[in-house]
Amino acid sequence: MAAAAEGQEPLLRAGEEEEEDDEGQESRDVVETQEHYKSRWRSIWIMYLTMFLSSVGFSIVIMSVWPYLQKIDPTADGSFLGWIIASYSIGQMIASPLFGVWSNYRPRREPLVVSTAISVAANCLYAYVHVPPSHNKYYMLTARALVGFGAGNVAVVRSYIAGATSLTERTSAMANTSACQAIGFILGPVFQTCFTLIGEEGVTWKLIDLQLNMYTAPVLFGALLGIINIILIFAVFREHRVDDMGRQCSSINFEGEGSGVPDQDAEGNVDHIAVVAMNFLFFVILFVFAVFETIATPLTMDMYSWTREKAVFYNGIILSVIGVESVTVFMVVKMLSKRTGERAILHGGLLIVLIGFFILLPWGKKLPNIQWQEIKNNSIPQTISSEMVIPFWSLQAMQLPSNHSEPVGCPVTQSWCLNTPMIYLAQYISSDILIGLGYPVCNVMSYTLYSKLLGPKPQGVYMGWLTASGSGARILGPVFVSQIYTHLGPRWAFSLICGVVIISLLVLEIVYKRLIAFSVRYGRMQEENC
Repeated sequence: MAAAAEGQEPLLRAGEEEEEDDEGQESRDVVETQEHYKSRWRSIWIMYLTMFLSSVGFSIVIMSVWPYLQKIDPTADGSFLGWIIASYSIGQMIASPLFGVWSNYRPRREPLVVSTAISVAANCLYAYVHVPPSHNKYYMLTARALVGFGAGNVAVVRSYIAGATSLTERTSAMANTSACQAIGFILGPVFQTCFTLIGEEGVTWKLIDLQLNMYTAPVLFGALLGIINIILIFAVFREHRVDDMGRQCSSINFEGEGSGVPDQDAEGNVDHIAVVAMNFLFFVILFVFAVFETIATPLTMDMYSWTREKAVFYNGIILSVIGVESVTVFMVVKMLSKRTGERAILHGGLLIVLIGFFILLPWGKKLPNIQWQEIKNNSIPQTISSEMVIPFWSLQAMQLPSNHSEPVGCPVTQSWCLNTPMIYLAQYISSDILIGLGYPVCNVMSYTLYSKLLGPKPQGVYMGWLTASGSGARILGPVFVSQIYTHLGPRWAFSLICGVVIISLLVLEIVYKRLIAFSVRYGRMQEENC
């Protein structure tokens, strides 16, 4: 595209000037003007921003949703927490194909603006879930589901970027897209950490019945970012489409429009075995990270007797450091992939994630502090009496801790607290560092490989499958935490996660040789050039 920057006139591809006498060929040789090139990349950057904000909308309340839920509705338990977090991905899974179909027949600006506006409204609803006199947990569930519905625009984002980049640009563009998404997932809790300085009480604006505190400020900040995104979509975003060689094409999302030129590079079939394998690997990658983010607050509250506010604050700091680590990883991995290839880096990333979760397994003998006061309420799902190591009647003879404004420790109603060794803080931090290293590596490489597998064919349907895989992972991840971790404890939870990662490594080994670019598979390009 450097040639496109030399002037405003349409440019011809190097080495093809001798064919100017053929009008049909000449029309295909036009690349783009400098103005078109700049406008196209401004639009792609708006899509990067939209992807980032979509991810922030998911993760910005991950660390605080559980303590906020306990505060506004004492009837909510740990199982309901899992469904609240999963509701985001359920909404996204439903909305993604709808917005995808919409964008095929209408200007993409329409579904982008509508979806972002839904997210803005849903964030405002979340800030008011404390107002109703009852059933507050269901209002929170609705708000998170609507935020997820608005985030269904990621399918529109991915299909636009796939159609607005040449083959040589697409790898970098898709990597940048996944980087923006991953950074959003990781940096969302950073914003949450900043707002913990406001405190649980915060300030109240009685005129509009708004409580501005550490729980509501993040979503109101997210709503502000959404409004800015809508303004930028109207002001900057434009429809663009180029073919694999970077030549201008007519937009295909209007009925009756088309380039009028058959794309010979699209001949050939996509390797569907490789596509299915990459969808599975992408599912595993997002699943383990969803578990990692969701489990952080309850795990640290159980193991280290942190209060709700401390758990949100300290985990936010830890994830802030991981965010900086991930940004560095994104820069390094794009250069490293040119030497080793995406497949080898993906393999290494999965191994790092496996080691990270293996470290989290309880190894010592010291038990966590027990939260005896929790036997008086139902904030944690109850277990049957036969599962208790110490009979319930014997607890009455034990002295309960006093002078605590908030019960802390591992709830006695979680029977595993009485016989599972604690996870030391050094284990937890070491695991955070490794998972923070492995996750962005896997995320970027899976997007890059997937985009190359699909080649020049329209990628909307395939990107919809990938979106569904990621949404399904984020649905099952929190549910996994609320069911397996709450009832069976960290030993079972992290052992099962390790098993899932090992299976994904085996799948990667089986399909390793099939994970090559479409053009390489059909001999149109050398592997080192793609």
